[in-house]
Amino acid sequence: MKIKANSGSHLWIVLWRTFKAFEKLDRRSIDSLGIGGFSDFAVLGVIAYNGPLPVNTIGRKVMLSSGSTTTAIDRVEKNGWVVRRPNSEDRRIVEVHLTDSGKTLMDSCLLEHSIKMDDAISVLEEVEREELVRLLKKVGYSIEHQNFKANQSRK
Repeated sequence: MKIKANSGSHLWIVLWRTFKAFEKLDRRSIDSLGIGGFSDFAVLGVIAYNGPLPVNTIGRKVMLSSGSTTTAIDRVEKNGWVVRRPNSEDRRIVEVHLTDSGKTLMDSCLLEHSIKMDDAISVLEEVEREELVRLLKKVGYSIEHQNFKANQSRK
């Protein structure tokens, strides 16, 4: 059986291949930064974007297991890019903060990485990028909503 053009299966194959190409570019770009690997970059990036965060929140945001998150934080802490500090309101919560050298590093790395990722989508006009994002969100929301409804009907 041949997959029909523009079917759900065809769209999935196109999205998957595009994702894999983007992921390969992303990993090469991150590897060239000298930070370590994807996990370390993701941890530093989420803190640079959001500010200090509890360890478990970082793991959820970068989609790493708790063990992988702790290991990545240990590595970037050893390099002097982050420090762990108790939360001022609840000392049971440990937050991870960028150090000054971590901020300097991430300012440089995020700019370099962003340029490479922007170059990858330079084939699209700005209006096309906006439309692509809108359409992908629409499909993603629809799939998530369908999964929610399916899970609710099983209860």
